Amino acid sequence: MSFTPDEQAEIRRRQRSRAVVTALVLGALVILFYAISIAKML
Repeated sequence: MSFTPDEQAEIRRRQRSRAVVTALVLGALVILFYAISIAKML
């Protein structure tokens, strides 16, 4: 199953935006756990 160059670019763009969203969610979780651990120490 082969895609045209335009379709390949669209697929790559979607994969990139999904990767960015995943990275942001992971970053938000890290910050959340960090904040919770600091709050517990206080």
